[in-house]
Amino acid sequence: MFGCCVAGRLLQTNLQQVDETHALFELPAASTINHVCVFLLGTVPFPEGYGAAVHFYWPGKGFQLLGMLSNEKPSAIFRLRGSFTQNTTSSTHSAFSSVNLSGAETPNNVTAVLGLSIEPLPQIQTQISSLPSVVAQTGTTDISKDPSVLAERIVKHLFNYVSGFVGGSGVTPELAVPMSIIAKWYESFLGKIRAGGVRFLERED
Repeated sequence: MFGCCVAGRLLQTNLQQVDETHALFELPAASTINHVCVFLLGTVPFPEGYGAAVHFYWPGKGFQLLGMLSNEKPSAIFRLRGSFTQNTTSSTHSAFSSVNLSGAETPNNVTAVLGLSIEPLPQIQTQISSLPSVVAQTGTTDISKDPSVLAERIVKHLFNYVSGFVGGSGVTPELAVPMSIIAKWYESFLGKIRAGGVRFLERED
């Protein structure tokens, strides 16, 4: 149902089912990860009114709620480096706490976990609305003054735009995107920039 891709690595489809509503991906060498993309494969949709809360677990530090997926938002890119604030949600602790991570753990070779918890959408929205980072991103942060955040939002915008042409087949390593689609995105993106600056990128989440 889910796929996961860390920038610079092969696509991961080795999803581990924990129970009926929880699953996870192991992320080896997590200290080298900047961003991770999570998406629906397009084979099995969420039940009506449900989605998935996406959590990040770093051994010894606890859980961090990153965001969500839904049928209306089937893919998302999350920044891991520098975003860990140890915000926790107790609903997932018992499900993921018994997971045995593979491999030896050293400061430079930590295996982290990307957890997916299928829950009612209102419950997920309540969790997300309590995140300080969400308030900052949607209300007060001027992304035009932070090149790294601006670049991240542009990449997100491109990814979401291109994903719209995939249809129900899901994202695969063999997916070829015609340059004409990239050109259309470029023209549309520049048009939005000229019309109102980069503020529209703050609404992409």
